[in-house]
Amino acid sequence: MRRSKTIGVVVPDLTNFFYPEVMRGMGDVARQCGYSVIVCDSREDRELESSSLHMVLSRRVDGVLIAPVDPHGARDCLTRQRTPFVFFDRVPRNFPSAAVVTDNLEASREATNYLAALGHKRIAIVACCRELPNVAERVEGFSQAINQNHLPGCEDYFRCVGHQAEEAYGAGLELMRLATPPSAIFTCNNKMTLGVLRALGELHIPCPEDVSVLGFDDFEWASNTSPRLTAIAQPAYEMGKLAMDLLMCKLSDQPGGTEEAQVTVLKNELRVRGSTAPPSPAALLESASTVRPEAVIR
Repeated sequence: MRRSKTIGVVVPDLTNFFYPEVMRGMGDVARQCGYSVIVCDSREDRELESSSLHMVLSRRVDGVLIAPVDPHGARDCLTRQRTPFVFFDRVPRNFPSAAVVTDNLEASREATNYLAALGHKRIAIVACCRELPNVAERVEGFSQAINQNHLPGCEDYFRCVGHQAEEAYGAGLELMRLATPPSAIFTCNNKMTLGVLRALGELHIPCPEDVSVLGFDDFEWASNTSPRLTAIAQPAYEMGKLAMDLLMCKLSDQPGGTEEAQVTVLKNELRVRGSTAPPSPAALLESASTVRPEAVIR
C-alpha cells in the first residue's frame, strides 16, 4: 500500500509540560490505528523546525502533526511534498489549513475579567514571543478585558520575554521592584508561571496576600504548589487526540478528512484555587495614584 505506518510529530519545546500531554493523546490514537510516531523538538527555532520537517519527510512518514514556530514556512514545505498534515496549538483561526487549537483569546479575557472582579486594578502580564499566534491571542484577550473594565494602563505592567522560565523570573523581579508593583500577575504559559513564582519566593512576597498569580496552563504540579495555583486548563490530551484523529481521516479518505481549512477550536477552563484573592487594602489605596486609564497593549 506504499505506507510506512509512521507519523511525524514536530513540537516547539519538549520541556514545556503542555506538549507531552498533547503527544499522549496523539500516541493513543496512533497505536489504536496501528501507527508509530517519530517526535522532533524544534526548540523554538525556525531553522531547526525546517530541518526537523525534512528529517521526518526523509523517513517516508505518512503524515505530519506540527505545532509550528513558522506556520507559513511549515505549510509551504508540507504542501510541496504533498504530505498530509494537521497543525495544532499555534495557528491563527483563519489560517488556510486543518488545525486543532484552543480559544486562547476568550480564556485570557475570562481570566483577566476574573481578576478585575476580585478588585484588582493593577494587573500585569508576562508573555513570551508575542509573534506566536496563540500568545498574541492571549495578549489580545488580556488587553480587551483591561479596556472593558476601564482599568488603568501602564506599560511597566506588560512584560514580553523569551520562552524560558529564567526570563520570566527576571520579569517577575522587575515587576515586584516597581515603585507601584502590580497586585495581580497573569502569566501566559506554564514556564512563565514557574519563573514568576520563583521571583516571588526569592523576594519573600506572599501570594495571594500581596500579589495574586493566575497562570495559563494547568498541570499536576499546579495543584501541589503552596498556595495551589489558579490556572486556565487547556484540553491538551483532547487536542492531541483530535489532531491525530483528523490526520487519520485524511490518510484513509474518510469524510471530513480532506477539508484543508477545517479549524477545530476547543474551549479552555478557568480553575480557581488559592493563588488569587482580592487585593489588600494597601494595594487598593496605591491604585488611586496609578496612571490614566488606557490600554496596556496597543
